[in-house]
Amino acid sequence: MSAPRTVVGVSGGVDSSVAALLLVRTGEPVAGLFMQNWDDDGSGECRAEEDRRDAVAVCGRLGIPFHFRNFSREYWAGVFEHFLAEYAAGRTPNPDVLCNREVKFKHFLAAARELGAERIATGHYARVAFEGGRWRLLRGADRDKDQSYFLHQLGQEQLAATVFPIGHLPKAEVRRIAREAGLPTHAKKDSTGICFIGERDFRQFLGRYLPAQPGEIRDPQGVRIGTHPGVFYFTLGQREGLNIGGVRGRPAAPWYVVGKDVAANILYVDQDRDSPWLMSREVRTEAMHWIEGAPPAAEFACTAQIRYRQEEQACRVRVQDDGTLRVRFDRPQRAATPGQSLVLYDGPACLGGAVIAATDAPVPGRSGPAERTVR
Repeated sequence: MSAPRTVVGVSGGVDSSVAALLLVRTGEPVAGLFMQNWDDDGSGECRAEEDRRDAVAVCGRLGIPFHFRNFSREYWAGVFEHFLAEYAAGRTPNPDVLCNREVKFKHFLAAARELGAERIATGHYARVAFEGGRWRLLRGADRDKDQSYFLHQLGQEQLAATVFPIGHLPKAEVRRIAREAGLPTHAKKDSTGICFIGERDFRQFLGRYLPAQPGEIRDPQGVRIGTHPGVFYFTLGQREGLNIGGVRGRPAAPWYVVGKDVAANILYVDQDRDSPWLMSREVRTEAMHWIEGAPPAAEFACTAQIRYRQEEQACRVRVQDDGTLRVRFDRPQRAATPGQSLVLYDGPACLGGAVIAATDAPVPGRSGPAERTVR
């Protein structure tokens, strides 16, 4: 059997199934590879085995070879340990970004090359273009499904060896193609969240690795409101899970997390969804990753997202000597969160991204404004 030119990451979902189908229709040699990134922890919540069976069925339907690789050890070391460390520090990490960089476009790419392939393909809603001698990552045509935000850590080597066969299609068209082709995944529900958490309660899962450390909930002025099971279970702007009942002298309105003091184990809350304690105009990042290898200028205007599916926000970027960024937004941003990713765009082109380190939002519990970082 000849080596495949392209190995498709078949996840058992409709998107990767159609990505494989479209490549098969070009007539080139294609193979599928299923990645297991998390070992079953006995909870029965991870759908890896069900997804694997669906991936096998799709490859059988398409008449292409099926391969399997277990990357759970690599995922633990490259993604999950960082995930836990960030939460323990009071930050809010994005494991999908690291999974793409450390597993899907590193170990998967290496496995595909071991099989003799020249390139890999996935079912991501994104596009790749070669312009001006450089590879560019572009948004997917379906703005609601665009996943370039999660791919911002890719570089020239990965993009040169990657195709996104469905990046030019809307989701509805992907479903239609799958249905008309009789693919067994055509009506399968999209997966949400993180595989290793599945449908279970997030706090319950995290508590297996970061034991509860109860502490006080206070308002921004330091008045005690209630208690919490651990500050690392919460993120800025969060409303759910606070379990704050009626508070004497306070309106019967929802409470929102507006700050965390990890060292003192204090969670700060406010009843204004757009509380001034949540709003920031400037963000400082860790070292920036540039998809094309370098910034377009030392200072420039572009748009940015501080979370997935956020509308693009106009901003001005200043590149620091140490490779970090200072980004000032035209409008105040709600709940810019240390540990999350700030991703820059020039039109449809993703320039790259970096982890948010701090913001200029006021810090609850202090008498004056200060740059917010996790204490």
